Amino acid sequence: MPRNIPVGNGSLLIAFDQDYRLRDVYYPWVGLPNHTGGHVQRFGVWVDGKFAWIEDADWQRDLRYKPDTMVTEVTLRHEKLGLELICHDAVDYHSPVYFRRIVVTDLTDTARDVRVFFHHDLSLGGSPVGDTVAYDPDLGGLVHYKDDVYFLINGCDERKCGIDHFATGAKRIGGAEGTWRDAEDGHLSHNAIAQGSVDSTVGFNLHLSAGGSSHVIYWLAAGDSYEEIQALNQKILTKTAERMMTRTEAYWRLWACKEPVDFSPLPEPIRDLYMRSQLIMRTQIDNGGAIIAANDSDITHFAGDTYSYVWPRDGALVAYALVLAGHGELSRAFFRFCERVIGDRGYFLHKYHPTGTLASSWHPRILDGQTVLPIQQDETALVIWALREHFLVFRDVEFIKSLYNPLVVDPANWMLEHQDHNGLPRPSWDLWEERRGVHTFTVGATIGALDAAAGFARDMGAMDNAARFKEGAERMRGALMRHLWVPEQQRFARMATPTEDGTYRLDMTVDAANYGVFAFGALPADDPAVVAEMKAIRDRLWIDTPIGGVARYERDYYQQVEREDIERIPGNPWVICTLWLAQHAIEVAKTEEELAPALEYLQWTQQRALSSGVLAEQYHPTTGEPYSVSPLTWSHAVVITTVMQYLMKHAELTGRRVGALAELINPDLE
Repeated sequence: MPRNIPVGNGSLLIAFDQDYRLRDVYYPWVGLPNHTGGHVQRFGVWVDGKFAWIEDADWQRDLRYKPDTMVTEVTLRHEKLGLELICHDAVDYHSPVYFRRIVVTDLTDTARDVRVFFHHDLSLGGSPVGDTVAYDPDLGGLVHYKDDVYFLINGCDERKCGIDHFATGAKRIGGAEGTWRDAEDGHLSHNAIAQGSVDSTVGFNLHLSAGGSSHVIYWLAAGDSYEEIQALNQKILTKTAERMMTRTEAYWRLWACKEPVDFSPLPEPIRDLYMRSQLIMRTQIDNGGAIIAANDSDITHFAGDTYSYVWPRDGALVAYALVLAGHGELSRAFFRFCERVIGDRGYFLHKYHPTGTLASSWHPRILDGQTVLPIQQDETALVIWALREHFLVFRDVEFIKSLYNPLVVDPANWMLEHQDHNGLPRPSWDLWEERRGVHTFTVGATIGALDAAAGFARDMGAMDNAARFKEGAERMRGALMRHLWVPEQQRFARMATPTEDGTYRLDMTVDAANYGVFAFGALPADDPAVVAEMKAIRDRLWIDTPIGGVARYERDYYQQVEREDIERIPGNPWVICTLWLAQHAIEVAKTEEELAPALEYLQWTQQRALSSGVLAEQYHPTTGEPYSVSPLTWSHAVVITTVMQYLMKHAELTGRRVGALAELINPDLE
């Protein structure tokens, strides 16, 4: 089930499913650890002797955010209970505190007593072994703790602060379902402490006048010690939860709208998706600079692992979107993270934890008895390319000084060394992490990286390095056309496999990743070979159903839905692949009218988003339901990149202004 309406602040991330059940709690890093293990944290209401958890089918749910901010606006209506709930969720922009404000309204025109219950199935540090939960009379709430992880659960209603009902107990041991069952009669046991595999439930009493409303604000405060959560609780009581939520709403609106961009050439829903994509993308970025691919624990049921890692490639492309949106402080943090993890090798390994340690991998170090590098070369290349794009906008020379050798010179030297006799990169794993060889996408990214390194070297006065890097890029451009372009088919191969006689065996599968031949400057977007390649991608990978969209490649097997009619449905549609067509259409447009296809692809993307604006990795080709992880950080990043490219090209063609930042990015707008 896709995650919806995530809220966070770069150290505490809260994610819900489509039923508005809290499913993931990450702290103190975005993506690590998950203190719920993906288990459901229940939310329910008791009134007039009846009870309904939020997953009850009779709830009508509308999950959205307040416009241009990271505060939710969830409407819940239950006709049989005669209640409507308006909920606002937020993580304080500064402190690791999650708030939910609930306004409960009577729909029966009768005075009523209502009880609202919150259930917590926490497994601190990712394991339930050795947890403790206890009622704390000094704080008026419950404390879950283990080692250096503490969570305080508390709240205030209109009359007082502190919880009215509580229960602690065992879960999934000896047949125990958990304390949530205890809430269904409207009462809790008040058991004060439990240890081991434990859970808890708290409740609040609300009195509603006939047709009237009442509210409660619940919070979950996180810290590394009892003293820290005690101080946070006092801060909330002093400042008030209302004020902290109000300031958080104002902060995120300021953050999202800080650049004065003119969105008038685009329909309002596209502008809204851009603003929402900024905010959702921010929830997936750790304050230490790690850009996480996705934080949706449900993927573990399919893959046995999560997406809660830093792939340098994904991170570089997200950082580029941050640059275009004007969030230079976040792109700087990412590049500093990259400096910490690259070491002295000159290249990145597969993926990393948000802490900077090496993450799980499926890239072997030995194949067919030969030692190989367990890498995807495009990951290293794209970090250099994105760093150059960052510098060209922000010109932060002091920042670049310490990164120049580890993130520019050393990787560029390694890429020059890691070439075969024809000037192409030696085999590595592809963009999709599925096959090993010489990939057109990797070649395009490497050319872009060597050009970027040459630019940096020239700026730094290292003319010998500038010449070597530029010469390497030009040699690789020639090799790209000689060995990967197939004139007879008017297409690029997606992959070349070296043979014993020094030639290559070509894989001619149509692959959307071949957009990389123009995306990083390897070839001009209007080069006839590029135009032919992008046409083949559109013709062969477009999903021939009412859903539409572009598949990754022909016969894509990952989470494959359609296995028979692969001519019509070559794979599931992906947001990133569809918007790559939009980016090409933007690049080649010579008139305002020629931008129309790009707008259509953006509108397709907007139509795929949940009502909250959340975008998944991929979609079911016939139903349109989200597939795989959701939200995918890369999906939202490519929205930002495509929208900004569209606006800059529109301004270039019409002479109207986009904004000061866009004019720095594209000097043609000045």
